[in-house]
Amino acid sequence: MNLKHNLFVKRLVKLLSALALSILTLGGALTSSVTAQSTLDTLSFVKKIKLAKAGDVEAQLAVAADYELGRNKARKNLLKAAQWYRKAAKQGDAKAQFKLGRILHEGGRGIKKSPKLAVPLYESAAKQGNARAQYWLGFSYQHGDGIKADVKNAIVWYQKAAEQNHGAAQNNLGLIYLNGKHVTRDLSKAFSLFSKAAEAGDPWAMNNLGGLYEMGWGTNPDRTKAKTFYEKAAEKGNQSAQRNLARLSS
Repeated sequence: MNLKHNLFVKRLVKLLSALALSILTLGGALTSSVTAQSTLDTLSFVKKIKLAKAGDVEAQLAVAADYELGRNKARKNLLKAAQWYRKAAKQGDAKAQFKLGRILHEGGRGIKKSPKLAVPLYESAAKQGNARAQYWLGFSYQHGDGIKADVKNAIVWYQKAAEQNHGAAQNNLGLIYLNGKHVTRDLSKAFSLFSKAAEAGDPWAMNNLGGLYEMGWGTNPDRTKAKTFYEKAAEKGNQSAQRNLARLSS
């Protein structure tokens, strides 16, 4: 009995030691990542360029962002930004894939607008869990922008982004359930999604939530709450909310 007990204790100690080593390794990796980013922030643009040319993904992202925004002594240059995002994207970086996708989707100086080229980049980043890419992939499917329209796929990707508290995705998904054109109309679900998106600060969701309170759809009618949400959206510059507020206050 004692022998069995001793063997069990030894195995348990080995297991706990291995677990502790895994935790320390993970902690070290996270610390290194944070340290690397902190170090990048202190480097000059010239030094970041050198790191980027050596293949450092974080440096490539930093250089691309500097060119995109015209900061840190880098002259704004969308083409150069796209080139550096592309280098990081080719290494599988989801953020770079998403950012490059947005540049291609919108176009700009030196960049031909191409939603068709943007979609595969969104998809690659979305599959890695990038919420903004998931939203834009859903948007592309919903509107047939760069890809054949497919509302079912739009719902799938909006849902994934919504689960990560992406306000615009929650709002757009709420509208789909409110309209009930491609799904069974569900006012309670629309109300829940608008509420979450409004909480995240999305002005359209605030306006839409105000509408549900005004009409009593998915909730009890409440003109006071309707007015409150119209006001919040109006303060953020939403013109539809401004008109709704004026109508409700007349």
